[in-house]
Order: sequence, then structure tokens, then C-alpha cells
Amino acid sequence: MPLRAHKRDIKMIAKDFAQQLFDLHDRVAFVTGAGSGIGQMIALAFASAGARVVCFDLREDGGLKETVNHIEALGGQALYYTGDVRELRDLRSAVALAKTHFGRLDIAVNAAGIANANPALEMESEQWQRVIDINLTGVWNSCKAEAELMVENGGGSIINIASMSGIIVNRGLEQAHYNSSKAGVIHLSKSLAMEWVSNGIRVNSISPGYTATPMNTRPEMVHQTREFESQTPIQRMAKVEEMAGPALFLASDAASFCTGVDLVVDGGFICW
Repeated sequence: MPLRAHKRDIKMIAKDFAQQLFDLHDRVAFVTGAGSGIGQMIALAFASAGARVVCFDLREDGGLKETVNHIEALGGQALYYTGDVRELRDLRSAVALAKTHFGRLDIAVNAAGIANANPALEMESEQWQRVIDINLTGVWNSCKAEAELMVENGGGSIINIASMSGIIVNRGLEQAHYNSSKAGVIHLSKSLAMEWVSNGIRVNSISPGYTATPMNTRPEMVHQTREFESQTPIQRMAKVEEMAGPALFLASDAASFCTGVDLVVDGGFICW
């Protein structure tokens, strides 16, 4: 074979290989927190890569339906279920939709969560418990329901949305409950990765830095937003869509040897 033809064939193989690595056709995904923000964008990214998606959220503002409408506009298939991550039965019912309508579950992203700030000495136990119940126990419930079906398939990929706040303490934000919940998500992900490795289930987490979600871009947050941007080495907050690429990577065959990883996507924040 002439050298020039050989190089051309290598380029074609490399191109096809890259496409195959990130191709999610014939795969089924489940996304919590899919009604807005990071969860919504990840659901759309998965659909654009070919996955059929079950969207889960507690929101009743039309966000879930909006996500499904966007996916269908892309030519994809999606379903939604309104439920509470604090209720394991809700998650099991939603995961059952994946099995009933699509036959399996290959990928799951657990993005449902809340944030608020309050000094520890002023925080009532109810506020602490609500954040822990949604952000940490909700992820545990989600992983459990998802893994129960993935085991039947012979494996899958679970991605939990944590936070850089699970690694560092954010200057100026008094949120011990939130920080603790996200630190728990990171270590829960590592623990489940080791427990389920023999089941073919990869478990990883993504720790976003300050991100321009609807919660962080409210008009009353403008001064806080400027602080977030000035404290980040890249000098801006992440766009929501900048969390889609890392999730697509961890969900796909490109990350087939990655499990127990916490992928920090923070614009360099924790380097300082």
C-alpha cells in the first residue's frame, strides 16, 4: 500500500473511532434534575448523541415538559416523570419507565439538588436535614434505583453531580450543610464505584465550579455573581452547557476505564 494511501486510511479509522467513542445510539439514559440548569442541558446533550432519555424532576413549572419537547425537536425520544429524589419508590417507578418503554438502562446522571446559605450557629436542624436529604440521600436513592436495573443489563455508567464545594470551603459562603452534602456525594460515588465494579457499573462524579444556572443568575445575585467571577482564574462562571461535555465523556465508551473519578470542572478555582 502506498504510504499516502496508508496515512489516509489511518485518518479515516481515527475519525470513525472518535465518533464511535462518543456515540450513544441504542443507549438509554436517566437524568434527575432534568427540568432546568445542568440536568436539563445534560439530558439534551445525551439526546443529541443518540440516547433515549427519561427525565426526572420535582419541578411543576413546565421545565420537564420543556426538556422533552427540546429532545423531540432534535428528533430524539424522551419521557418524563415528576417525582422526589427523597422517595426511593418515585425513583424506582421512573426507572421502570426506562425498562417498560426502552427495555434497559445504560446511563444515569443524578443532578437534582438544592443550595442555600446560612451560618451554622443560626441554622435549624430542619434546614440542615433538608439539604442532606435531597443532595446526598437523594443521590443514594437514585444510584440504588438505577443500579438495580443496570445489573440486569450487565452494567452501565452512573454520573453524580457534586461540587467543588465538596473539596474546598467557598470564601464568603456560609453553607456547611451544602458543602458536607457534596463532599458526601464525591465519596459515595467512589464507594459505589468499588462496590459495583464487578457488576460492570462505572460510578463517577463531576464537581462543577461556579456555574451560570438560573439560581446563580437571578437579578438579586448580581453582586455575588461578580464575586464568583473574580475569584475564578478564568474570570467568569461556567456556562451550563460546559457541564455537558464532561458528562458525555463519562457516559460514553471514551471513559470505559474511568470509575471512581471526581472530574473537577471549575475554571481552575481549586488551584488557587
